Amino acid sequence: MKLPLTALFVDFDAYFASVEQHFRPEFRGKPLAVAPVMAESSCCIAASYEAKALGISTGTPVHEARRICPHIAIVEARPAIYVEMHHRLVACVEDCIHVEQVLSIDEMWCWLPTNWRETDFLYQLAEKIKQRIEDEVGPWIRCSIGMAPNRWLAKMASKMRKPNGTFIIQHDDLPEVLYELDLRDLHGVGSSMELRLHAHGLHSVERLCHASQQQLHSAWGSIEGDRIWMQLRGQEVSDRPTRKRSIGHSHVLGPDSRPATKAEAVMHKLTQKAGQRLRHYGLLAGQIQLNLQFVSSGYWSIDQRFDPSDDSLLFARLQRYLWRQRPHPNEPILKVSMVLSRLTEAGNFTPSLFKKTDPNRHQLNHAMDQLTQKFGRQAAYLGGAHGQMQAAPMRISFGHIPEVTIEGD
Repeated sequence: MKLPLTALFVDFDAYFASVEQHFRPEFRGKPLAVAPVMAESSCCIAASYEAKALGISTGTPVHEARRICPHIAIVEARPAIYVEMHHRLVACVEDCIHVEQVLSIDEMWCWLPTNWRETDFLYQLAEKIKQRIEDEVGPWIRCSIGMAPNRWLAKMASKMRKPNGTFIIQHDDLPEVLYELDLRDLHGVGSSMELRLHAHGLHSVERLCHASQQQLHSAWGSIEGDRIWMQLRGQEVSDRPTRKRSIGHSHVLGPDSRPATKAEAVMHKLTQKAGQRLRHYGLLAGQIQLNLQFVSSGYWSIDQRFDPSDDSLLFARLQRYLWRQRPHPNEPILKVSMVLSRLTEAGNFTPSLFKKTDPNRHQLNHAMDQLTQKFGRQAAYLGGAHGQMQAAPMRISFGHIPEVTIEGD
């Protein structure tokens, strides 16, 4: 049975770099890369298509990007701007077709109504979306659009004609239409998964498409292989339920923030941000972990368990206690990260009858959350982060689009 086209996928091309070129005309048409911090040891988190043409891509070290292209522009990431632009772009797509789900800062998908599935109409719809973006935002923000019988294939289609392309995968085109892809192009296949596929004799997308469901189940070692097998054939597969297992933040320190006292203030800020997110999700944590990468002495990690809590003051005290146990107390620090784990839903947790809790602590955390949401993170914060509130700015992770505050942090 021929499966109909049901999904439209929108993927914004070189998103962070394109937004920078949109707001900064001096970089338009020139090689540009975005870095999380202005340090030669940092890596590019985005590259313009002019830079990509030279071999510079996401993950390229800044010093290597400068070696490849001495005149490349390296700019520091501005997450608040990217989030603000994201919401404008979602509104542009929504004006043309309902956005079923935002998947990341630069990806979203739309369900195609039954009477919107003719090929000619869909090409017109794609052009309408692109024109709407150009009219409402500008020509430097471009997107690639893919359509297919399921969301997974629509995402593949959006990758196959980048940049600024439109591509439709019909059910009758499968699987041959996918043969031009590399294994790493497939959503869900990373470097380690590629090695596993090779170990199972699957060295190309063509071989993967002709493998049996049992072979893919064996290669993935889980039901995920069965899901890939079905999606390759155009079948719609429902999302697997997910459960948040940890909340954490990390930051590569610039040269000015590497002394231990300044690095600790950054760690303190990261811990406060994690506590705010924890309360936003209605969760409690039962473990905190600190991770340090020293400039010269490698990595160090330590953790501490405690009774489930969402109290930022408790997290700050634990972070301070663990920080004092680090080795090499005078050595500069290159990267700090922290993780809250052993999560449980606050509504499902029964506190101990034998331990007293301070109701004022809950009210304090709630009041601080309200102030930072309305006025920005510098409106109210614990003193340990003082002096480094501009450090470790907002980061944008896959699948989580931060809210925009007045200061955009």
